Amino acid sequence: MKVLVVDDDDLSRDSIVQFLTENLNYDVIPAKDGNEAIGLFKKNTTPVVITDMKMPGLTGIELLKEIKNINPDTEVIIMTGFGDMKSSIEALRYGANDYLLKPVNIEELAATLKKIEDYLKLQEENQLLKSTINTKEIESKEKTAQIKAMRSTIQQYSSSGDIGIFSSSMQNIVNLCNNFHNERDIPILIQGETGTGKEVIAKLIHNGINNTNSSAFVPVNCAAIASHLFESELFGYAEGAFTGAKKTGAAGKFELAQGGTIFLDEIGELPLSFQPKLLRALQEREIYRVGGDKLIKLDVRFIFATNRNLNEMVEKNEFRSDLFFRMNLGQINIPPLCDRKDDIIPLAQMFLEKYAQKRKKAFKFISEDARKIMHQYNWPGNVRELQNTIERIVLLYNEEILTSHHINYLISNSTETPIIGNVLKNGRVNLPDDFLYLEDLETEIVSKALKKFNNNKTHVAEYLGISRSALRSRINKLTK
Repeated sequence: MKVLVVDDDDLSRDSIVQFLTENLNYDVIPAKDGNEAIGLFKKNTTPVVITDMKMPGLTGIELLKEIKNINPDTEVIIMTGFGDMKSSIEALRYGANDYLLKPVNIEELAATLKKIEDYLKLQEENQLLKSTINTKEIESKEKTAQIKAMRSTIQQYSSSGDIGIFSSSMQNIVNLCNNFHNERDIPILIQGETGTGKEVIAKLIHNGINNTNSSAFVPVNCAAIASHLFESELFGYAEGAFTGAKKTGAAGKFELAQGGTIFLDEIGELPLSFQPKLLRALQEREIYRVGGDKLIKLDVRFIFATNRNLNEMVEKNEFRSDLFFRMNLGQINIPPLCDRKDDIIPLAQMFLEKYAQKRKKAFKFISEDARKIMHQYNWPGNVRELQNTIERIVLLYNEEILTSHHINYLISNSTETPIIGNVLKNGRVNLPDDFLYLEDLETEIVSKALKKFNNNKTHVAEYLGISRSALRSRINKLTK
């Protein structure tokens, strides 16, 4: 992937260029200021631009506007200091993909670029699929039906992520999202099992069906925040608010979402001590930074999501009833995949095409016997499990048609997936001859441990011999 890096600080620019070139194998074009960057960009348009905020000549925001005028599809990442938080928020509103605080954390930069790269590849794959559908003559009825399913999936993909809209229940949810999109002042609670795509639905509410919303969408995973940090993370903090605080203070996630949407995922993990403060922010639409005395008015859409039963939590006094009723004005319940069977095969076909192209494999179609197995299986992990299943099949095999022998394990007595079963046998590690994706194996182990201990994270962390923060990081990978 080509990346244009713009920074007047030679040391900072050279460090980033070296990291992107040597560690990520990107084709990097350096520029010392905005004017040079515009000239280089016109000659060689890049899909990604990383730019400093403060530079001689054009500022980062001015460069952002110029880049978007030349090519609206280019993703722009802003680098900024704590003192430029207001400008960072402005940059998000003008279409910046993200902002990173200087000095830039290279792991955070790599993660941001990976998300952009995955998105760009997916867009390219969708265009290829559309081209194939429009030009290739399909002879068999089965192939024609599958291609129609792919066309429907592609049309939904731009607005709905990995959740295709094929069943009536999902269509009803889309209609609800469209209604809520036009009512920014209504808090919305999305409830559904793990893997059903709650964040995808939240983005659909934010963007609208026509995907015309350019304001900020700020996701927050409540399970990943230590209980004593919620207030400073969400509300921000004033100058000198506490020991170790930045002298300039910092904006919280709510301020970053001004004019847009704040998405609080796993809201059931919110500590009781913070819930009254969130309730006040919801009711009054205003906050104070930690240690601050300036009232900040909020222009924010609130969307919440959980896989827990908040009604039961309220009855057990584990969640405040007044907060629950307040944030539940708009309610969306996503049914599990086993309750919307019509979505299974079209989604599977979409994932098959996606990963076959990504891995350069021959897979194109799903046989009738494989479809029957998919319909029989309950998919406890929902859409995410279906996606992971298809990806693993593409990793392990290279055939034109996905048949029953690829997925018989789903309905067999064995509870092991192909990866776990093939690698761990009789307590011994058997390494395959071709390749082994360690991250997939780790993800499978964490997932099975969570099921073993009924999602008790403390017990899972102790069982795996890792800290809760390390476990939280791995769980975040499962939910992406």
